[in-house]
Amino acid sequence: MARVQGIQEKVHLPIYDSLKVDSGKQLFDVEKSSTLKFFVDVQQKTKLETNLQSASLLPHYNTFEARAMRVVIGDLPAEFPDDDKVVDNNTGFTDVNLEVTDDNLFPFFVDPSNRIAIYNRASTPAIVAQETGFTATGAKQLVANVKLTLATIIDLLREAKDSDDGEALLPPDDEDVTLVQFTPPSTYTPFTGQIANQVAERVAEFGGSIALPEDWLAGYFDLLSENEVPLDQQIESNNGGGNLIGSIVYNTVTSLYVGEKLMMQMPTYFFPAGAGPYSETGAFTTHGEPSPAATFRFAEPVYIDKQQNFRVEIEVPDTDTLKEFQRIYGPFQMWVILDGYMTRDVQ
Repeated sequence: MARVQGIQEKVHLPIYDSLKVDSGKQLFDVEKSSTLKFFVDVQQKTKLETNLQSASLLPHYNTFEARAMRVVIGDLPAEFPDDDKVVDNNTGFTDVNLEVTDDNLFPFFVDPSNRIAIYNRASTPAIVAQETGFTATGAKQLVANVKLTLATIIDLLREAKDSDDGEALLPPDDEDVTLVQFTPPSTYTPFTGQIANQVAERVAEFGGSIALPEDWLAGYFDLLSENEVPLDQQIESNNGGGNLIGSIVYNTVTSLYVGEKLMMQMPTYFFPAGAGPYSETGAFTTHGEPSPAATFRFAEPVYIDKQQNFRVEIEVPDTDTLKEFQRIYGPFQMWVILDGYMTRDVQ
């Protein structure tokens, strides 16, 4: 559409840009420096992520009058990697030789014909339940090796935190479980193939499970590198995102540059979002009341001329805090919005 020469219009048209961390990825994968830059890289971004067409520049012949600046942080639950297993390099498993028990914590045994029974823990063992044809002679205790992903570990850890006994239960027929026959003192023989599936299904039918205490599950983080360990705020199932938002806004500094000139610099808590979900019950957390009026406004408008570079930087001054933030798992998104008036040619 052709431009009308000499005639311009002034419209309320905010400009925005964002930083996005995809599910299962970490902030370190997106930005490795201590400074998050906005309006600098706008290529291959969707309309949800930015409405700029050129990096650090307004559309051709346009000028902008910034009246307010907002920082919006998405309050979404983290999704952790569910492809690679978290394993001990020595064993090839996350954990090994875990007891398989029923609801009374009685162990399971299997005979040479692969029939199962449940024993009590008396000094003279007695069978409390068994399959037809079970033979006590030559029976061996069932134990389990587990090979878990980080996503599974987090799910189990949340289950353990929410349970009354501080444990999470993993079913024996789960794909992450390998059942093993234990022959004292130190011989372990895993089931394989179809027999493994059949035994696991029957143990599950008898109410068998592998109990994983909270401290054991938290200990599996030791198998990860320091950078891969999730933040406590993202592990917590109840409003962990809210704590994360607080950590970000109180530990970062936001700066606006126009033409390489610093126009505004304050801690990020100074720039409330003025947008996002809000609930008086605490089900959602947002950086400020979701009202356009509840945000920072410049005392005098900041003008961005045509073809003049501009950018916003959010810096993490403390090194230890930076290392923590780089461990943030997605989905995570942070927007910076410059709210004001665009002066443009009439078309």
